Amino acid sequence: MIALAKDPVCNMDVDEKKAAGTSGYKGKTYYFCSKMCKEKFDKNPEKFLTKEGK
Repeated sequence: MIALAKDPVCNMDVDEKKAAGTSGYKGKTYYFCSKMCKEKFDKNPEKFLTKEGK
């Protein structure tokens, strides 16, 4: 079974084992489809998490 996570930046489904990057924030791991999405998230995580309503 493939574990999919949502990239919080672009909202794409990401295979957790093949993610281009991960970031930990407030005790949770976030997975990214690309290095660019990870860099955007790392600069301002709250911007993307607030957008999701989390």
